Amino acid sequence: MLPAVPNLLDYDLDALLAWFSELGEKPFRANQVMRWMHHEGCDDFDAMTNVAKGLRAKLKEQAQIRAPALLRDSLSSDGTRKWLFDVGDANAVETVFIPESGRGTLCVSSQAGCALDCVFCATGKQGFSRNLSTGEIIGQLWLANKLLGAAAGGDDGEARENGRVISNVVLMGMGEPLTNFDNVVAALRVMFDDHAYGLSRRRVTVSTAGIVPAIDRLREECPVALAVSLHAPDDALRDRLMPVNHKYPLRDLMAACRRYLERAPRDFVTFEYVMLGGINDSDAHAHALIALTRDVPCKFNLIPFNPFPRSGFVRSPAGRVRDFAKLLLDSGIIATTRKMRGGDVAAACGQLAGQVRDKTRRTAAYPLQTMEDALS
Repeated sequence: MLPAVPNLLDYDLDALLAWFSELGEKPFRANQVMRWMHHEGCDDFDAMTNVAKGLRAKLKEQAQIRAPALLRDSLSSDGTRKWLFDVGDANAVETVFIPESGRGTLCVSSQAGCALDCVFCATGKQGFSRNLSTGEIIGQLWLANKLLGAAAGGDDGEARENGRVISNVVLMGMGEPLTNFDNVVAALRVMFDDHAYGLSRRRVTVSTAGIVPAIDRLREECPVALAVSLHAPDDALRDRLMPVNHKYPLRDLMAACRRYLERAPRDFVTFEYVMLGGINDSDAHAHALIALTRDVPCKFNLIPFNPFPRSGFVRSPAGRVRDFAKLLLDSGIIATTRKMRGGDVAAACGQLAGQVRDKTRRTAAYPLQTMEDALS
């Protein structure tokens, strides 16, 4: 069996330059191909009209541009759009586009499943199969731009920055981005590259459950906006909700956040906090959060819990969320409540499940749908 040819979506510009050098080609040819791939959404070497004909023939023999295949396209009544993408070996991941006034945000997955097993998250209950490649991560943005008709013009400001519908990217989909560090950072570099998407570091957010060494590494190698899934104000409760806390407790996590802000493109960390009725939503919990984050410039994004089958949790009442937010606000902490978006197509925060060929045996206790069920 012949080895597969390289998928150029797996390469950031440095890697593409190195590969073109191995072919004996000049650096500007890599820039040309990068622009065709990402600016134009082109996967046909013959269509790259300003690339020399001989090089096009060489590329057709020695390379490919391959994004994940689209399995399903779901549109919510509120305009949120969710795609199911096939990444092979019985795995499929979900990607969500959230249109808002003045901007469009794409929520991208970084793994097929998740190994962290946070108890309130549907993705974690599906187990874990593998990390996504750089091409599979950036391929979600590449495909979303094509599916949204990103080349269309418009006058709506930031939502059409660089002629694109997608102005912001958040790595908040399936998986823990910082346990797939190298592939995620390579994808981030493509997002920032002016030959590709030209996004500002302030417009790209990586969300983590709190992998402390990787937060420090991200600070050094590729600082972006940082969101931390917090969800509890003390170690005892966070240990119950998020097993990762046993390894990286809150004291270490808060210290990592302070270090990160020394180089971050924004001057605050966003703490995500899912509101679980009767679990983490009392006034005492709010006061404990205020004390915990006193030395960390931050804002809170309060997330109403989005139910999924057999979760065992309920959403905090709206009045409780308002009172909780007021306590944070009265202490001087910015606190917003995330709008419910895409719930009718299971596209809301914590609901992404895709399809995972679980290697953790977690699904023996939490049965999965078959691929046929998922696509019905």
